[in-house]
Formats: sequence, structure tokens, C-alpha cells
Amino acid sequence: MAGRVAGKKALVTGAAQGLGAAQAQMLARQGAKVLLADINAEGAAEQAAAINAELGEGCAFAVKLDVTKEDDWLAAIEVARTRLGGLSILVNNAGIGVRGNIETCTLAEWHRGFAVNVDSVFLGCQKALPLMKDNQPGSIVNISSIAGLIASDTMPGYNASKAAVWMLSKSVALYCAKMGWDIRCNSVHPTFVDTPILDGIAANSGKDKDVIMDKLARQIPLKRVGHPDDIANGVLYLASDESRFMTGAELKLDGGISAM
Repeated sequence: MAGRVAGKKALVTGAAQGLGAAQAQMLARQGAKVLLADINAEGAAEQAAAINAELGEGCAFAVKLDVTKEDDWLAAIEVARTRLGGLSILVNNAGIGVRGNIETCTLAEWHRGFAVNVDSVFLGCQKALPLMKDNQPGSIVNISSIAGLIASDTMPGYNASKAAVWMLSKSVALYCAKMGWDIRCNSVHPTFVDTPILDGIAANSGKDKDVIMDKLARQIPLKRVGHPDDIANGVLYLASDESRFMTGAELKLDGGISAM
């Protein structure tokens, strides 16, 4: 079915590569105008150019955005206003891993993880809502992680920050509903996905990426690592009017891990 978000106006953070790039491409292919935002401005511009080369000029735009900075968010929202003509979809996708267990994780790494993973979502929702109110129905999609629902002894910073995204999404959803706005807010919880992050993990471990992929796949009931489009398809559903009765919920795209 084509045109599932036809006429929608979307901003996707962390869109220079990986999940964000796949989400932006999926939304554009299904009819939305998309603003690709990333601290890597060149990468975001390259992804936007690729979308326009495929679908035609004016489908995608790019903006530099440090998701931890309030002024950057205000500037990005203004670009959405002027280049997209408004905003009806916000995908808070940008995020980072947080290294270290409870003994080895430094306070600086903990703070950085919360700044990128949580402050970004708070700022995005807060700064986008005034514009989204003028473009209802709207949808906010916050990318959390299955690690926000299931803990590990090796990643307290990542667990805690992604759990915060989960609960923040519910609070925003309830606020929008209380205000009588037709704006939904849901969180998405992926497991391991084949993105450049896994390339980095492989490089740091000194092991071949296929070895890492096989090890991760064995932990997933479906016995495979996710593809970026597996997550983008979920985002597309939440961004579309097909999900207009779904808010304050979590979409687990984890290959069955949470069922164990």
C-alpha cells in the first residue's frame, strides 16, 4: 500500500546513517516530506540528496542538529516550518551507547548518555509540539530500546537512559490527550540491528563482523539480527493514521527476546 503518510511532514533525528536514514527514506517513499537532522550535517545532506534523486526534488531536506542543545532544536523546528510547511511527525531517533558496568561507567559517560538519549527526546517533544498543534493529526515516535525494558549487568547507563525514554513517551502521550490534541506519542524498542554501530563493536572487539552477528543472533528467538527496515516499518505504522488509536504504548521489535 503506497502513500501511507502522504501529505505528512516529518523530522527525523540521527538521520545521517543507520536507523534514522532508513526511517527517513521509508517515510519519504510513503509520501511524507522529510527533514533529516543530525550533528553530522554532511551525512544528513547526503542522505537527503539520495532521497531526492530517487523521489524528486523537494521530498527531503537536511539540517544540522545537536540534539542536546536547545538553540539547535529551535533552529531545526524553524527549518521544518519554512521548508516543510509545518510538522506532523517527529521521530526522536538519535542515541548513543553508554559504556561500562556500574563500577566502570564514568559519571561523564553517564551524563553524556542521558544528554543524547533523554535530553534530546525531552527537547524534541517540547519544541516540536507548538508546531505540531497546527498540523494535526500528529505523531511523535521515540526510539528507545529493548534494553529500556530488560536490564543487563553490563550497561546500567544505557538501560536507565532508554527506560527514561519509555516513560517520558507515556507522559507526553497523556499530556497531549489531556489537552485534547490529536497528537500521539509512542516508543519503539528494537533489539540488535545491523547498523554502523555493529561495525564499531566488531572493530573494537577485533573480531570479524560475521562472528559478532552470529553471536548476537543466537540471543534472539528468531535467530537473526534486525534489519534497519524492520524498525523503519514500525515507525511508519506509528507515523501513519493507521495508528490513531495507539498512544502511550511501546512497540517491541525485538525478535521475541521480551517474550522469554
